[in-house]
Amino acid sequence: MKNKLKIALLAFVAVSTSCQEDLDINTDPNFPQEINKGLALAASEASLATVVGGDLTNLGGFYAQYHTQAPTASQYENIDAYNINITYADRLWTELYAGCLNDLKYVLDTSNAAGDTGTALIATVLQAYTYQLLVDLFGDVPYSQALGGLQNITPAADPGEEIYMDLLARISAAQAAYAANPVPSDVGGQDIIYGADMDNWNRFANTLKLRIYLRMAYTPMANPAAVNALIAENNFIDEDAAFDNFGTSLNQTNPFFGVQLSNEGSGLGDVNNVASNSLHEFYVLNNDPRLEFVYRPNTAGNYISIPQGSGDEFNNTAVNYSRPNVQRQTPVFLITVAESNFLQAEALIRYAGGAGAQQKYEEGVRASFATYQANFFDSEGETFLSANEALQAANDLLAGPYAYTPGGTVEEQVRQVIVQKWAALAYVNNIEAWIETTRTKYPEIVPEGTENYAEGNRIPSRISVLSGTTVPSILFYPDYEVNRNPNIQQRNNITENVWWDQKPE
Repeated sequence: MKNKLKIALLAFVAVSTSCQEDLDINTDPNFPQEINKGLALAASEASLATVVGGDLTNLGGFYAQYHTQAPTASQYENIDAYNINITYADRLWTELYAGCLNDLKYVLDTSNAAGDTGTALIATVLQAYTYQLLVDLFGDVPYSQALGGLQNITPAADPGEEIYMDLLARISAAQAAYAANPVPSDVGGQDIIYGADMDNWNRFANTLKLRIYLRMAYTPMANPAAVNALIAENNFIDEDAAFDNFGTSLNQTNPFFGVQLSNEGSGLGDVNNVASNSLHEFYVLNNDPRLEFVYRPNTAGNYISIPQGSGDEFNNTAVNYSRPNVQRQTPVFLITVAESNFLQAEALIRYAGGAGAQQKYEEGVRASFATYQANFFDSEGETFLSANEALQAANDLLAGPYAYTPGGTVEEQVRQVIVQKWAALAYVNNIEAWIETTRTKYPEIVPEGTENYAEGNRIPSRISVLSGTTVPSILFYPDYEVNRNPNIQQRNNITENVWWDQKPE
């Protein structure tokens, strides 16, 4: 069914996106009469995948230090220098509000009116995912007054902590409504992520709630009882949540590939993104074969990286270095089984005395290898390792440099988990990696010359406009929205904290 939908969906998304480029969150969400909830759901998922797999894969790759600006190119030097401008987020903000969230509102309203508790659960969970992402990137954002159309063209921003609590309540309410009256979703293959499998969506809902709760771990709103209840229920995803409806033709490919790596159409031609030492050397020094899944070698067949922000110091080009291994049909992942296991491991460390954390940590590493093995290939579509070889490689590392060390402080144990999560999210979900480095401060930012890449460290970009080891922790509000909405006031800088960013430094 996914293949049959591909051409129609991508054509719809192309039209939808072109129309939405001139919209913002204050636009009345009108839909053509022929739109139904299934097509609107598919369009919302495509919008979300376009942002997470496109602009945010690029941004997160710089800030998590998976890649850096290539020599003799300068397209993203401002991002690499932490000198991002106030217009950066115009497009992604519009796509998430006027595209994804407006489409999901239609799906939810239509589903509720029909008593379709299954599709309502799917739409609610995807709304929660999208709003959490917006809070994590921008802090306080329009929520309770958003999507009101002409009735409210200047929605106020709600405090991020209030949004978080309401998201948890709404997810739980949707789950309860479905449990009380389990009407399976009838959208079928128009749900690109899980094919309307309600068991999978309920697991996704629980996994998302765990992610939300752990984002609050360093705040007074941390809720050990709620986390332990989720852990006891033990109903988390066992299948990666991914949008994989990509083709091989122009305008049908993975969004990062289409913009950054493709030589076709408006693609930038693979000239900007080269491997950063921070992750590249972590793999190399630990003899981690995920290196080949995550990066392509240079034209001589070698894997070479450079320090973050050092591109201006060289006179050659991107093809002389390792570059991101994202292909035309690489899926865009929302949450993976690996991330779910790492979340559970952290929860057990924080709130259950560490009992069972090692098992979840190890399952997270194995699941990461499985995701790369099944989804990341060379340019000819060939795998680097068989499934059995990937599992053996993970087990070898778990018996060696990645062996879990129990005991020690809570933070020492959490660090092991987060560093492995960082290593597992490269080109799987780059923006989640950056958000988690902001929350936990792992891998640490250390002065250049003191880094230990084998253990996992990052350095300040060599061209940073910020002082010391300071790095960005939030984005500017879109200039497009600030200029049209007096209730959105631009922040002073990108070193302000999102509400949950409360770990002492």
